[in-house]
Amino acid sequence: MDANSLRKKFLDFFKEKKHAVIPSASLIPENDPTVLFTTAGMHPLVPYLMGEKHPEGTRLADVQKCIRMSDIDEVGDATHHTFFEMLGNWSLGDYFKKEAIELSWEFLTEVLKLDKNRIAVSVFAGDKDAPKDEEAKKIWLSLNMPENRIAELSKKDNWWGPAGITGPCGPDTEIFYCTGKSEPPEKFNPEDKNWVEIWNDVFMQYNKNTDGNFLPLAQKNVDTGMGLERTLAVINGFDDNYRTELFWPIIKKIEELSGKKYEGNEKAFRIIADHTKAAVMILGDDKRIEPSNKNQGYILRRLIRRAVRYSKQLNIIQNFTIKLAEEVIKIYENVYPEIKKNKEFIFNELEKEEEKFYQTLEKGLKEFNKWYKDPEAYWEENPNAEKIALEKIKDKPKKMPGFIAFRLFTTFGFPIELTIEIAKEKEIIVDLMDFNKELQKHSELSRTASAGMFKGGLADASEETKKLHTAAHLMLEALRRVLGPHVEQKGSNITPERLRFDISHPEKMTAEQMQQVEDLVNKQIAKDLPVRCKEMPLEEAKKLGATGVFEHKYGEKVKVYFIGEGAQNFSKEICGGPHVMRTSELKGTFKIIKEESSSAGIRRLRAVLL
Repeated sequence: MDANSLRKKFLDFFKEKKHAVIPSASLIPENDPTVLFTTAGMHPLVPYLMGEKHPEGTRLADVQKCIRMSDIDEVGDATHHTFFEMLGNWSLGDYFKKEAIELSWEFLTEVLKLDKNRIAVSVFAGDKDAPKDEEAKKIWLSLNMPENRIAELSKKDNWWGPAGITGPCGPDTEIFYCTGKSEPPEKFNPEDKNWVEIWNDVFMQYNKNTDGNFLPLAQKNVDTGMGLERTLAVINGFDDNYRTELFWPIIKKIEELSGKKYEGNEKAFRIIADHTKAAVMILGDDKRIEPSNKNQGYILRRLIRRAVRYSKQLNIIQNFTIKLAEEVIKIYENVYPEIKKNKEFIFNELEKEEEKFYQTLEKGLKEFNKWYKDPEAYWEENPNAEKIALEKIKDKPKKMPGFIAFRLFTTFGFPIELTIEIAKEKEIIVDLMDFNKELQKHSELSRTASAGMFKGGLADASEETKKLHTAAHLMLEALRRVLGPHVEQKGSNITPERLRFDISHPEKMTAEQMQQVEDLVNKQIAKDLPVRCKEMPLEEAKKLGATGVFEHKYGEKVKVYFIGEGAQNFSKEICGGPHVMRTSELKGTFKIIKEESSSAGIRRLRAVLL
C-alpha cells in the first residue's frame, strides 16, 4: 500500500463513520505561544477542544503535517522524524472511550488487515491524581486483546496534559505493532524496540485546577493520532521507515551524491534525509519562515546546518540540499501543493544557508579541535582564561567550559546543539550552565527550542487574550482601509499582555498611518459594536467578502465573525475564535507599540490595550 492509499483509506473510513474531513493546517500555529510549530493534529483545534462549536460538527478527521523537535536526538534510528504526518480523528463531546478504541481496532484490523497477533496496547496505571483506566482496559479485553498484551504504564507514558499548570488533560491508550520477521513474544514489553507505537487515543476527561485537583470535564473529548510514516512501514513489512516511498527517493539521491551505500551509514543518511525534508516543509509553508537566530527560524537553521554537518561525513559536495529538496517536492507536491508553489523560495533559502554554513563550518571545527588537542595552551592564549579554574589535564578533556561553546556559537555560528553533539562523540560534556550565563549576558537569543517550547498544548484562552484576539480583527480591517486591500495577515501570536501581527506590506508604515489605524480601531471600541458568529459554506463567506487567514485551506463550512451590524458592520473574517461579545468589552485604548520588518515584504506590528 502506498502513502496516498493509506491517507485515503483513513479519511474514507472516518467519513463513513460520520466524521467531517478537515484539511491540514499550517506548520506554524496561530495564537499559541506554547509552541513554535504544529506538533500534533490537535493544535488547529484548540478553540473547539476548549468548548467552541466547530462549523463541521462534533466528529472530525484529517491528515495534519507536523514538526516535532522533542525527539531530535532519536532521529537516526529507524522510526523517529522531525517532520511527519499525523492521521487523526476527534470527538468534541460526542463519543468517548468505547467508540474511539473500537474505531481504532476496526480500522487497523479490518481495513488495513494488520495481524491481530502482532498488536499490543498500553493503558494508564493510575496514581494519586487519577485512578487506573479500568474502562479502557475492559474495552480492550472485550475486543479479545490478551491480558498479557495490555501494559499498565505510569503518567509519564500514558497521560496527556495539561499544557500549562492548569487545563484539560486525561489518560491515553497507545497501540503498538511488533515489527521484524520473528514471532512476537507472548507478553508485551514496551521497552522492546521491536514494538513500535503507531496510534495513540487520548481521552480528555479531567480539568486540573489551580489547587492541583483533577476534576471531571463537562465536555469530554477524544484526540487520536496515528503516525503515517510508521504505519506505512508496518503495512509494507518494513522495520525501517526510511525504506518507504516517503524517504527512499531521498536516500537514493544521497547514495548518488555521496558514492556510499545506505547500509552501514544509516544514521548519517537518515539525519540528512529527515532534516532536509523538515526544512523543505517549513520553508514551503505559506508563512515564509526564513533561517534566523530566533524562534522558528532558529530551528530551521539548526535542521539545515545539522544536515550539512552530517553530509561532510559522507563526503558530499556543496549545494546538495537543493538536489534533495527536489526529491522532497516530488514526493509531496500533490498532497501539499504549497511546497511546489514556493519552490523558488525554498531553493534560494537552502542555497544561502548551506553556503553560509560551509564558510564557517571548517573554521569552527578547526577551533574545536585546537581546544580539544591542547586545552591548556588554548586557555592560556584565550582572553577569557581568567574565568576558568584551570586543571592540569594530562589526557583528553572531559568537560568543555561554557565560554568556549559560546565562542563557537557567536563567532562560528555553531548552534549549541551542534557543539554538544560533536563533544558527545568525543565523550565530552559541555558546561551548559556556564554557556547560558554567557548567552544571557550577551543577548536575548531564543533558546526555547531546547528548553521546552515544543511541549504541545492548548493555547491561552483567558479573557485578556480574547480581547486582544478581537482587537486583532479590528486592526486587520483598519490596516486594509489605511494601507490598501493588498494587506493580508501572515502570522500572529497573541498572549494576555500583547498581540503580535504580521502583514503583507512592502514598506515601513508612517507615524501618520499608524495613528489612523489606532483611531479607526478605538472608534469601533467606543461604538460598542456586537460581535456575532455565523456558520456558512466557504463559498458564501467568500461572496460576502469575508477575509481569510493566510492562504489557509478551509473545510466546506466555516465560522465567520462579524463585528458590527448593517451599516455599522466594520469587519467580517473567517476565524475559529475566541472572541468577546461586544467591542466595549475591550475596555481600553488600542495602541501600536512597535512596527518593524519581519522578512521581505512582511511587516510586524506589536500592539496592546492600555
